[in-house]
Amino acid sequence: MDFLLEWGYLGLFVGSFLASTVIPFSSEFLLIALLLAGGDPWICFAVATAGNGLGSLTCYGLGYMGKWEWIEKWLRVKREKLEKQQQVILKWSSLVALLCWVPVVGDVFAVGLGFYKVPFWKTAVLMYIGKALRFLFWIGIWFLLPEKLL
Repeated sequence: MDFLLEWGYLGLFVGSFLASTVIPFSSEFLLIALLLAGGDPWICFAVATAGNGLGSLTCYGLGYMGKWEWIEKWLRVKREKLEKQQQVILKWSSLVALLCWVPVVGDVFAVGLGFYKVPFWKTAVLMYIGKALRFLFWIGIWFLLPEKLL
């Protein structure tokens, strides 16, 4: 059983990483499934948070490598609109980074934070805090389950 749990932790890490990129599925589902399989809640918390945070930082990095000219040319977004978006992102960057866990838009937030060159360390810390709080919420729910559904 320990062997299966070790692979389960790796699967949770990979799944959490992929779920925080453009691949649409639930890292929460993986977390609860591993907990129900007997995984240690605190190892699951650390693994899921690390994988999910790293996925968002990957999106941040992709955005950071982006160029205004590409957005203007390929997505046909005018510079004025990009500049307005930049002002909003820079003004609310802390809240935006904390909300990178939100399904679908969280990936867009992470890319935008990178694209507009919001400071990396501030962004990384706030992303991880938001993601950690989300996984703590789900582990809290798991602890409240009667007899862990056995």
